[in-house]
Amino acid sequence: MTSTRTAGGRPRARRLGAAALAALVAVVGVAALSGFHRELREIDPSGADAASELSGTVAQVGIRTFHAPDGIRIDEDLEYGVQDDGTLLTLDVCRPSQTAAVLAADDAGLLPAVVSIHGGSWARGDKANADWRNVCAWLASEGFVAASVNYRLVPDVRFPAAIDDVSLAVSWLREPEQLARFGIDPARIGAFGGSAGGNLAALLGARGEGALDSGARVAAVAEISGPVGLGSAELTADGASPWLRGIVAEYLGCEPDADADACPQATDASPATFADPSDPPFLVVHAESEVVPLAQSRRFAADLASAGVPVELAVSAGAEHSIGILDEAMRARVGAFLHEHLG
Repeated sequence: MTSTRTAGGRPRARRLGAAALAALVAVVGVAALSGFHRELREIDPSGADAASELSGTVAQVGIRTFHAPDGIRIDEDLEYGVQDDGTLLTLDVCRPSQTAAVLAADDAGLLPAVVSIHGGSWARGDKANADWRNVCAWLASEGFVAASVNYRLVPDVRFPAAIDDVSLAVSWLREPEQLARFGIDPARIGAFGGSAGGNLAALLGARGEGALDSGARVAAVAEISGPVGLGSAELTADGASPWLRGIVAEYLGCEPDADADACPQATDASPATFADPSDPPFLVVHAESEVVPLAQSRRFAADLASAGVPVELAVSAGAEHSIGILDEAMRARVGAFLHEHLG
């Protein structure tokens, strides 16, 4: 791979005491939380904040079995927007090798693109940690222009900040400057995400109206292990753990309970709320015995199908989570799905 530090990227600001905080939360088993600053600064996922959701997995599983081929080009820390609170948002772009690009390009020489959304309980993670950088490189090896996105994190923001950010990233990719820069076909932009990123990818696909080739809409969604039913009824029916309930409450800024009026964010953050026949095709991936209940994905796939949305449900054996499921066989299935609907 070739890594290119592009003009416009700014040095990351380090928050005082981050190392001590990371050590403390590691002891108590709570994920470290990434910070952002009110002044114009980049999100700072330093130290443990940059850890993948697979950080506790020692074995070489899932995406860790992928080895990037030569020829992939990476443009780091491209600025895709500034939010009203002063947060500077960045993403990395992984571009296919010339060989992969030739195979994926259409008759006009344009390439499909995929927005890659990292996991981490909506509260940690980073576009460029080792596992999600590998996701970016894998998507590029398939011939996609992959945009690996950072977004604002809990506790400094709550819903809907993260989905607003990733929506902005899609709109940025469709700007004429970026289309020309990366050779992207604006009608062939998809989304991929795992864990909390799976929720955001699914919401990105379901939310919004109109044609799938404009604004923040996407033409296909592949999501893995997304907690996609955030209401009290869904969490209770699925036997959601106190851990899952806790991170959902932190993300929403309210506790989902039987009174939906007390936490309306739970409905708005659940992708099935917006499912309708105009939505893009979905691939929903989950493991049988993982930390997010399989019933979440089963119900979501059923809701999509009931709304007339083309959907595939892929259930993997075992208990791996998110991109821990993304082994060679699952990469082939996800890649085939994205090629079918973006190709």
